[in-house]
Amino acid sequence: MVIKQGKGAITLVCVVLGIMLAVQFRTTQNISSSVRQLRAEDLVKQLGQVENERDALLNEIRQLKEALGGGSTSAQLASINARAGFIPLDGPGVIVTMDDSKVPGVPGKNPLLFVIRDEDILKILNELWAAGAEAISINGQRLVASSEVRTAGNAILVNGTSIASPFVVSAIGEPETLENSLKLRGGVIETLQIWGIQISVKREASVRVPAYKGIFKFEHAKPQEEK
Repeated sequence: MVIKQGKGAITLVCVVLGIMLAVQFRTTQNISSSVRQLRAEDLVKQLGQVENERDALLNEIRQLKEALGGGSTSAQLASINARAGFIPLDGPGVIVTMDDSKVPGVPGKNPLLFVIRDEDILKILNELWAAGAEAISINGQRLVASSEVRTAGNAILVNGTSIASPFVVSAIGEPETLENSLKLRGGVIETLQIWGIQISVKREASVRVPAYKGIFKFEHAKPQEEK
C-alpha cells in the first residue's frame, strides 16, 4: 500500500513538473517572439531614419550642384567680376577727350594752369561716378577700387602706369546723364576751358572698357570670419 502511495506521489510530481516545464517553454517562446518582434520594429524604424537622412543628403547635394552651375550664382559671380574690374565691359556711355591748352602762356600766370593735372582728371572722374558711371578707364587703364591718379614729374600715373596728354576717358553709363553732369554751368568743363584746356564729350552707343591688368595685393587686410 505504501508502495502504491509512493508511486502515486511520484506520478503527481512528474505531472506537475511536466506542466511547469510546458508552461516555461511556452513562456520562453512568447518572450523570444516578442523580442524578435520588437527588434524587427526597431530595425524598421532605424532603416526609415537612415533613408530619410540619405534623401536629405541627396537633396542637399542636388541643391549644391544646381547652385554651382545655376544661372543666379553665375550671374552673381559675373557681376562681382565686372565690378571688381576682372573682365572687359561694353555698353552705352561717353568718351571724354582732354588735351592741354594750345594758348601761349600768359605772363604772371602759373603755367600749370594751362596743362592738365591729376586733380583735373579726378574732378572729371568724380562727376562721372556721381552721375552713375558703371565702369571707367583712362587711356586704356581700368579704374578699380585701388587705382590711383597722381602726378609724377611731367607725367600722370594711373595704376602705376605713366600716361600723357591727350587723355581719353571712357565711361559706361546713361550717356545723356553722364554728358550733362560734365557740362553743368560753372562745372568742371566750363572751368577748365577758361584756361584753354580742350575737352570734348561724345555720346556713344557702345563704349568699351578693358579689364584691369594689375594685381590685387593684401599684406595687412585679412578676410573676417563670420560668427
